[in-house]
Order: sequence, then structure tokens, then C-alpha cells
Amino acid sequence: MTLSVNQLEEARRALDAPLYADVAGDMAVSFEFFPPKTEKMDEQLWASVRTLEPLGPRFVSVTYGAGGSTRERTHATVARIQRETLLAAAAHLTCVEATRDEIDGIAQEYWAAGVRHIVALRGDPPVAGTRYAAHPGGYENAAALVAGLKRLHPFELSVAAYPERHPDSGHARADLDNLKRKLDAGATRGITQFFFEAETFFRFRDAAAAAGIDADLVPGIMPVMNVASVLRMSAMTGTAVPGWLGRLFEGLDERPEARQLVAATVAAELCRKLYAGGVRQFHFYTLNRAELAYAICHLLGVRPRAPVREAAA
Repeated sequence: MTLSVNQLEEARRALDAPLYADVAGDMAVSFEFFPPKTEKMDEQLWASVRTLEPLGPRFVSVTYGAGGSTRERTHATVARIQRETLLAAAAHLTCVEATRDEIDGIAQEYWAAGVRHIVALRGDPPVAGTRYAAHPGGYENAAALVAGLKRLHPFELSVAAYPERHPDSGHARADLDNLKRKLDAGATRGITQFFFEAETFFRFRDAAAAAGIDADLVPGIMPVMNVASVLRMSAMTGTAVPGWLGRLFEGLDERPEARQLVAATVAAELCRKLYAGGVRQFHFYTLNRAELAYAICHLLGVRPRAPVREAAA
């Protein structure tokens, strides 16, 4: 990766001062939530939304379960965020287990509810461990979904990007080609799968630029709260887990508060390194735990401000 003069100066400043002392807060953040399954989880979600709302994120997104298993709950959560907060809500939408007409109908409902942003994804197979197959009469992949959504309305569309090879891709170039197809079809930005070392993102950013991709590539940041869960998810997504990560969390299984402090520190350090490399947009996978994301943003200089939502078209 070739660093600019400003980035080198920023790197020197990071070494000279306390690591987070002079981070300007000149960044855009967004947050991802998952739809609640129980009343208690619903309370936790809305407490998280209200905690993070003052930070003025560009948008907040709500995930969509494998095989559309959370379709109704996702829709209800997105619609409520759009209706009851000043946040711009983005809905995840996948190609799995639905026809084009069904997916188009869901998108139309989002537009009618004032939702203008969709995270368009191919989606995972409804049965874990099986190979993905397009639904008969459905969108065959995320690029086709993006094109279909653009035909309906001028949605803002985010898509997935993979700093490390997607398990279904034969090689990294296939991932980049697929990302370019999604962006060429009308997507605005790529949000990356989580990763744990800044150089992973920088290598991906350079490779994307060499492939002619000039859209925003936003790093997806996931604070680690449970190493076993991270190992399981990483195996499914092809994400490398460095050995030092497990060592940092050794002995903390029965100390959740200490584990949360360590998790916030590790994620903030990753963000600090990315910031030193010129990154100014971050997307946080919150797992509906607001305090972690809030602490990381605070370390990066992000402070409460009044969120502003653009008027619905």
C-alpha cells in the first residue's frame, strides 16, 4: 500500500501522542443491528438504537436471516426505526427462497414506508453447509438484485465486499469481479465482511483500485465478545483469525465486563490503524450491544450530535 504524505503525517502523530488523543472525529459511521426474537431482546435492541442515535450515523441497517427467516421481523424493525427515530434505516434484502415478484413486493413496501436504502445481498443457503442455489424465478445473485431494485426506485444500495476470499469463490479475482458487477449494476458502496488486521483491508483496497473499482469501500468492524462464536463465523465466511486474538481473551470466559473492555480496545485499535491509513468511513456490526460501538466511536473522536434525516422522496 502506498501512503500519501498526509497519511504518513497521521501515522507519525499516532506514534507521538497517546493513540486516540488527537483523532479528529472526521469520519462517517453506520451501525448494523439484528431483529429481536423475544420481548427482552426487543428492549435491548431499542436501548441500543437510542444509545447510538445521538452519534449521528449515516444510516443503521437491520439484518435478514438465512432463507428469509426474519423477513417480517426485519421489516417491522426497519419500519419502526424509520418511523420513530431521526435515523436513516437501511433494510437487508437477499435473493434466498423468494421469487423476483416477492422480493420486488418487499422492496415496494419499504419504499412506501419511507425506507430509501437497502443492503442488497445474495444471502446464505437456508440450510447451513449446503451449496447456494438460486430460487426458481428469483434473482440469481446480488448483481441481478441490485439491477432489479434500481428498476423499481432510485434506492441507495450497499452491497457486501470480501477482503478475504468468499468461500464460494475460486479465487480473490472472482470476488473483485463480482463486486464490480454489483457496483456497475447501481450499488453505491461495498461494506466489507469483518476482518481482524488492518493490512487485510489495505491489501483489498489496493487490489480493488487496480481492478478499476473506485466506489467507497467501507470496513465492517465486529467487536469480539465470544472467541468461540468468532471462530465459528470465521469458518463460514473464510475470515482468518490471528493467533493473538485468542490469547488476548484467554481467562475471560467468566468475566464479561473485562471481556467487553478488551473487545472495545481491540476493535478501537483496528479502527485507529485504518484511520491512519486514510479510512474515514466505518460500519459497526453491533450485535445489538451499543456500549461497545459507542466506546469505540468515542475513542475515535465521534461525539453526540443531532442526527439529520433527508426528507423522503
